Amino acid sequence: MSQSSDLIQSAQRTIRLEQEAIDALLKRIDGDFVRACELLLACSGRVVVVGMGKSGHIGNKIAATLASTGTPAFFVHPAEASHGDMGMITRDDIVLALSNSGTTAEIVTLLPLIKRLGIPMISMTGNPDSALAKAAEVNLNANVAQEACPLNLAPTSSTTVSLVLGDALAIALLEARGFTAEDFAFSHPGGALGRRLLLKVENVMHSGEQLPSVRLGTSLRDALLEMTRKGLGMTAVIGADGKLAGIFTDGDLRRTLDRELDVRTALIDDAMTRHGKTARADMLAAEALKIMEQHKISGLIVVDSQDRPVGAFNLGDLLRAGVM
Repeated sequence: MSQSSDLIQSAQRTIRLEQEAIDALLKRIDGDFVRACELLLACSGRVVVVGMGKSGHIGNKIAATLASTGTPAFFVHPAEASHGDMGMITRDDIVLALSNSGTTAEIVTLLPLIKRLGIPMISMTGNPDSALAKAAEVNLNANVAQEACPLNLAPTSSTTVSLVLGDALAIALLEARGFTAEDFAFSHPGGALGRRLLLKVENVMHSGEQLPSVRLGTSLRDALLEMTRKGLGMTAVIGADGKLAGIFTDGDLRRTLDRELDVRTALIDDAMTRHGKTARADMLAAEALKIMEQHKISGLIVVDSQDRPVGAFNLGDLLRAGVM
């Protein structure tokens, strides 16, 4: 029991110390942060992030976050940079260098080369008087009063602050660029998010011969046969002008039976829902899903600009497409 209590207290102490370090960071988001953002926004190339050890791991994540939020970026290991990878950096780029001490030898070694290329450098250090901070156009102060490590040795609070500072940069740049959800999706086309944000109704709908449809005046019996053949649990009902007059679904069938209409003799006109909710082919599938959820329906007819049915889809189609 005592050991459990000690473990909990240790975890709470770590979280508290890192939280305090982030709170202290808030006061240092000032003109230097603005200048760093301005340099990054003005960059016509890529942001080259460098860092050693734990700072390198944080730098790798910062580069990935920047790249996925509209700021082209990649990570270069500073030791590898001294053995050929400097060739990856061009005169159009900007360097973001992370080092808690500001004296990391592998990064300091690169400073003359960066200066020779004539490209700007932003440093993120815990020591604003360090060689790295002084060599940079602007230094982002990532200083922490104390590491969460009880020995005050293992990078803990300092790496958390650097990570948060990197996220703050990425989001500030995202908002300054007017980066949209659709832009984000283009960076993540393979994931569920990309499918939700990129897939359109036209990509999931059934059209042509697969579109279930009958004309006004069709018998309810024939409408049911059309629904069965097409397998979407619904059919569009089209007027003489070719426009959507209504929709008939499994739910409408249940309501028809409750009304005791004779399925063998009734017309679709007597049982359909007039017009009904619709979607457009160029609408995002995720938007269509919201309509279906809002109105508690399981399918939609897709119409063109003249309100003529061109397709249909149901929840099963969205499920198979990974939209839900």
